Amino acid sequence: MDTTTTATTHKDIRELSLTELTAHLTQMGEQPFRARQVYEWLWQKSAHSFEQMTSLSKELRQKLAQVFTINAITIAKQQHSADGTIKLGFQLHDGHIIEGVLIPADGRMTACVSSQVGCSLSCKFCATGFLPRKRNLTGAEIYDQVVFIDQLAKQHYQQPLTNIVYMGMGEPLLNYKNVLHSVNRITQPDGLGMSAQRITVSTAGIAKMIKQLADDQTRFNLALSLHAANDEKRNQIMAINETNSLQVLADALRYYYAHTKRPVTYEYIVFHLFNDTIEDAQQLAEFCKVVPCKVNLIEYNSVQGVDFLKTTEDRLEIFQQYLENKGITTTLRRSRGKDIDAACGQLANKN
Repeated sequence: MDTTTTATTHKDIRELSLTELTAHLTQMGEQPFRARQVYEWLWQKSAHSFEQMTSLSKELRQKLAQVFTINAITIAKQQHSADGTIKLGFQLHDGHIIEGVLIPADGRMTACVSSQVGCSLSCKFCATGFLPRKRNLTGAEIYDQVVFIDQLAKQHYQQPLTNIVYMGMGEPLLNYKNVLHSVNRITQPDGLGMSAQRITVSTAGIAKMIKQLADDQTRFNLALSLHAANDEKRNQIMAINETNSLQVLADALRYYYAHTKRPVTYEYIVFHLFNDTIEDAQQLAEFCKVVPCKVNLIEYNSVQGVDFLKTTEDRLEIFQQYLENKGITTTLRRSRGKDIDAACGQLANKN
């Protein structure tokens, strides 16, 4: 049966909470404990069809298939980089394509997952920013990416995922509810059971939603894509800064830290002759006083049609040394997967 047609006529069962699922099954004449069994198949065993739920009777599986669907994602394409990075093109039930990446580095297996089809922020240096935002991903579609990438890590490297970063296509905090739902299913004991401390959600800077993270007492790590520590430069490359200025972000970060006591990571792509001067480093060091933090300096990865260049090694070293001399924990993130357009800022569904 065509899944697109199914999706329009049947409700995706993974949109239901356990309580809602229990109510549905009770109405269907089933015992309440059956809901827990179905839930385990969906979120612990990652079943993508009712036929896979072999502990259920055939009759119940047929009844479920008549009422619900499972809008699972599928792998449409794989690309393998010379450095071991693997990029995946995932096809959604409605035909849209998103991308995710497995990054094996420094003893870690990291999944980089997408949260939207395209992106609405149009950051000047990012390939995804040139794609229109088509829709938000569901929590289940984000969860599926993690499951597939974990399977790849075990298959190719005999090691499970150690980390998950929400740094793929889209702005996670503009898909807030579904991102939190996915984190819940990834971290809960009746889900994948991963530690929330292994998860990092990266935002371009949606101040209102950073405060919401604090109110919701989230336990995952927060990264802010900063890339410039003065408003004039940040406005040039990130339109979101015009409504979420550095002062507004600083206030939100103080609120976040006061409520969670969790330090923040600043992501800073170092562009040649744009944000790589000592003055830029001084401004970044000043912004680092807002809350306890660390800085990830990121190599720029070229994007077709964009004039930015990555900075030189000597300028990068001077920049990093300045921050470290100020006592700021600073890590240089070398690009992975550049040869397959899988590096930071390069996800653009070219194929």
